[in-house]
Amino acid sequence: MSTYNPVTPAIAEELKTIVGEKNVIFNDQEHLFPFSHDEIPGTRYRTMPEAVVFPESAEEVSKIIRLANRELIPLTPRGAGSGLSGGAVPIYGGIVIASSRMNRILEFDAENLMITVEPGVIANDINEHIKESGLFYAGYPMSMESCFIGGNIGENAGGGKAVKYGVTSRYVLGLEVVLPNGDIVEVGGKLLKDVTGYNMVPLFSGSEGTLGFVTKIILKLIPRPKEQVDLLCLFEKPEQAVQAVPEILTKSGVLPTSLEYMDKVAVQKACEYLHEELPYEKCGAMLIVTLDGDDMEELIAEYERVGKFCEECGATEIYVADNKVNSERIWKIRRAVPEAFSLASPLQSGEDVVVPPNAIAKVAAQCKIIAEKYGVFIPCYGHAGDGNLHARVTPPKSWSEEKWYATLPEILKELYAAVKKEGGRISGEHGIGHKRKKYMECVVSKEYLNMLRTLKRAFDPNNIMNPGKIFDLE
Repeated sequence: MSTYNPVTPAIAEELKTIVGEKNVIFNDQEHLFPFSHDEIPGTRYRTMPEAVVFPESAEEVSKIIRLANRELIPLTPRGAGSGLSGGAVPIYGGIVIASSRMNRILEFDAENLMITVEPGVIANDINEHIKESGLFYAGYPMSMESCFIGGNIGENAGGGKAVKYGVTSRYVLGLEVVLPNGDIVEVGGKLLKDVTGYNMVPLFSGSEGTLGFVTKIILKLIPRPKEQVDLLCLFEKPEQAVQAVPEILTKSGVLPTSLEYMDKVAVQKACEYLHEELPYEKCGAMLIVTLDGDDMEELIAEYERVGKFCEECGATEIYVADNKVNSERIWKIRRAVPEAFSLASPLQSGEDVVVPPNAIAKVAAQCKIIAEKYGVFIPCYGHAGDGNLHARVTPPKSWSEEKWYATLPEILKELYAAVKKEGGRISGEHGIGHKRKKYMECVVSKEYLNMLRTLKRAFDPNNIMNPGKIFDLE
């Protein structure tokens, strides 16, 4: 266990000289509280910081980190706080470095199909900025209207369009990073090919802020498709819906943009939350299939093929949304599922397992078996097309907190064992943080964890940068 020093009034004064008095929160519990948690339901994973700082440049970040490294004070990088793993929670107190003031779009380079931004830019604002250009940033986390691009890189966020377009790291070409010793380094750049030494860009993408603080990002852009069609497919049984996924991917000859799964409980909770009406009473699950391209006639032919495969797998109704209003109506329901569940109960565990896409049906079936065994609810939804299933483990209302927290580890061990059996992992896009770190050995070897520890020690020998996340050094 690393030994850290507290943030003293003298240290707080030094921070104020770096970023300005109004950009430091210290000794103010009310204003520190929002930085004690992310979007995990309940209070179990909350920890108060001792100070929060709001830098505006890489140089200010460097001075903050040098100060913390000198005084052995833990640092926690933070974006919008929309994470679901506790990755932005300062579990050892110390200093939170918030990126909200580093929110500039620095350059739109249309000739090279690239854009350079700071970490505090809201992901959706990137596409708003370039919407007249015919280009777009294809990274699409489900919280796109609120999450920061820096946090997306920290978690290597996926989202609804990863089936066709891939996850965040596919579009990150270059980074400016402040290392745990305060050095400012550039990795990658405006290059589509580069083997000049180790490929460091993807190492930082998904490192959850444990190796450095990202201060500048170069993203790749691609041409925006002109047309989009969404299918909402209703199935009588959940098994039929999940079994349709590999059929569509391997036999239809169509690569969907999105292929999303929601079981009946997920749809019901989201509709109740939004006061939306959908005919979910008679169906056990739904798929959202999105197709995009430049030719509407081709899209029509493709969605007819996809619809045929869904019908053969048991779809009872298929609704077509070929305009923005109806498309947004469908996707709003899908995006609302996590928040609807979070409001329903403070006692729940949102899981983010990922398996090969053809194993989704097996894992969904295991969730049902585990739920029945322990007398809990495990509604499922998620990105079925890329094998990423979100399972919300929730106890009955009659359970006490003591019973819940005593039983949950056994449930998760069985769930993760089922995932490992299918060649999967315990997080596809939400990250490990400190919520899942004790379960890492359920799916990876000790040798793999030791390799990660070696990298961490090389970058951060004093273990000040987001300590206690992903794994413990001991």
